[in-house]
Amino acid sequence: MSGDWYTLDELAEHLGRDRRELERLANRGRLPGHKRSGTWQFHAAEITQWLEQEMREYSDAQLAAVEKSQRSVELDAAVPVSSLLSLETVQVPLDARTKRSLLESLIEVAGRTWKIWQPAAILKAVQEREELMSTAFAHGVALPHPRQPLPDAMSDSVVAFGRTLGGIPFGAPDNLSTDLFFLVLCRDTRTHLHVLARLGRLIQSPGFVAGLRDAPNARIAYDWIVDADQKIG
Repeated sequence: MSGDWYTLDELAEHLGRDRRELERLANRGRLPGHKRSGTWQFHAAEITQWLEQEMREYSDAQLAAVEKSQRSVELDAAVPVSSLLSLETVQVPLDARTKRSLLESLIEVAGRTWKIWQPAAILKAVQEREELMSTAFAHGVALPHPRQPLPDAMSDSVVAFGRTLGGIPFGAPDNLSTDLFFLVLCRDTRTHLHVLARLGRLIQSPGFVAGLRDAPNARIAYDWIVDADQKIG
């Protein structure tokens, strides 16, 4: 990769996908690319945004393939979410009634680790990502995160979780309120995508969302997440 750009071959290697498949998607306008002198080039930020949106519709097997292609050395591959989550970064219940207060509260929870150096910069980046497109899924779950990694704003990657007592309008595709929030703050794109893919698999796991909603406190919610992460393997 030259700077922030991929060639077609580099993108195929990065995504673990067949080169011909990606070329067909680009030719059909289904993959963001730029053709220069007859050669496809792909901007890293556009590819990350595209993959984030694609993953919303992926099956467990497809998400597992993303995990494999984006495997991060910062994570324990067997439990990538648990690698970045701790009991101190879980808050149940989380006191918030608006999108802004929710994001401020989650960043404060993540900051308990002392790994967050620039909370204001992170808040601004997460808000800008939400303005671009909501990170809310159906069934009351959202995965707020910055559009681009902010390595200068934190010492290590962190995942925080919070459940609000009431739902918050968060732009979910089913137009329902959201009450389960995973804040994903990673120092590099590979770690970011690895964690998002695993969270997508957890959300799809039977009973996972219901169990989180039933957890009466942070300890039980944390143990539930760790156990589910371990079971997926």
